[in-house]
Amino acid sequence: QVQLVAAGGGSVQAGGSLRLSCAAPGFTSDSCGMDWYRQAAGKQREWVSSIRTDGSTTYADSVKGRFTISRDKAKDTVYLQIDSLKPEDTAMYSCKTQDRGCRFCSTAYCVILSGRWGQGTQVTVSS
Repeated sequence: QVQLVAAGGGSVQAGGSLRLSCAAPGFTSDSCGMDWYRQAAGKQREWVSSIRTDGSTTYADSVKGRFTISRDKAKDTVYLQIDSLKPEDTAMYSCKTQDRGCRFCSTAYCVILSGRWGQGTQVTVSS
């Protein structure tokens, strides 16, 4: 079974940086579109950033200039570099394949995941 796993979160002081990653261990993937979301305690989930199949990127205004989404095709991993962290960035960060679907392949089989959420990673920023 394919599982998307987000990793790289942690506790940092304001102004610090983290690099989050999103991958499906044991599977290779096409250059798929991927989204990052975050959800702070007691708040609605918020879209953060997207990378499309052509590599184009978009960001929420609240993170523009501080967050960078990228893809390492060789590692089948999508990253979210988060710099100049603020306490209000504290949240659970999750990745999601875009609705048009993403093909993941192991040595045994391939599967297309559409709108699949990955396990989140917690980011906590202290002032």
